[in-house]
Formats: sequence, structure tokens, C-alpha cells
Amino acid sequence: MFGFMTFVLMFILWIAMSGKFDLFHLVLGVISSAIVAMMSGNVLFQDREKGLGYRIMQGGRFVHYAVWLVIQIIYANMYVVRLALTTKKMEEVLDPYMFTFESHLKTPFAQFVLANSITLTPGTVTIRIEDGIFLVHAITEPAAGDLGGDGEILSDMERRVAAVFEPEILHNMKGWK
Repeated sequence: MFGFMTFVLMFILWIAMSGKFDLFHLVLGVISSAIVAMMSGNVLFQDREKGLGYRIMQGGRFVHYAVWLVIQIIYANMYVVRLALTTKKMEEVLDPYMFTFESHLKTPFAQFVLANSITLTPGTVTIRIEDGIFLVHAITEPAAGDLGGDGEILSDMERRVAAVFEPEILHNMKGWK
């Protein structure tokens, strides 16, 4: 069942991303989606006790997160462009900043999504995750946003990833809103 659901999701993604509807590309999509589903079907559905209704709600929360992330990527792009086009000397504008923070996310998949979301946002790169501790490089301290948090309160991005993949931890945190 979960392998089939993974296959269907991968095939829908294949069709959406390829934009090709001829027989050759659809057959390639079926083959590729089947291979991915066989190799990684258990990655998407690690918590198998949750039913189809929960998965549909999770899918809706993921779409909401993806839209939010695209907006954040656009904002970050505008910030980086503003830095690049400034008339000031680059030494005055750029202030590379490296920091670590401990994530409250427990599953490797949720941490993976958070790390990739950070890296997708221009001006920041996740360098390493080790035992839930993220090492991040930011082009400036403001580019890092609230990622560092204060240890007690989740950053906005981490809270949104948790809302999709680990909603139960939000209720245990102060400032989970």
C-alpha cells in the first residue's frame, strides 16, 4: 500500500515536472517512479500507523509549507540582489556568519527537509547536521533570520517543517503558535 502510494506520488511529480505526455515519456515516468518507490517507499511513510486521512492532511500542510518556502526564497533573492547591487564596498556589506543551532526535529527526514530548505534560501547554506545540531553559513547575520532561535523557541522555518512532519512536538514547545 505505502509503496503504491509512493509510486503514485512520484509519477504525479514526474508528470508535473516533465510536462511531456507522449507514450515514451510516460513509460519512462512509470519505470522511474517504480524504481524510486521500490528503493525508498519506506522513507515517505515511516510512521505507518497513521491513516490515509492523516496523510491527506499532511499533504495539504506540505503544500502550504512549499508555497511559504517559495515566498521566502523570493524575499531572500531580493535581499541578496540588493547586497550585490549596492554601491558600498563589498567588505562593508558582506559579513559571512557561521552558527550552529540544535534542532527540535527528531526524525532524519524532517531534519533533511529543514536543511534543504535552509540551503534553498539564497544567502544561507547548511554545511552539516550531526546529532540534530546544524552548522549553517549565512552571507550576513540578517540573512540567517531567526534560524538560531534561543533554544526554547523554534525558528519560523523549523516550526513550519515540524507542522508538516512532526506536529506532535509543537505542542511540547513554548512559543509553538
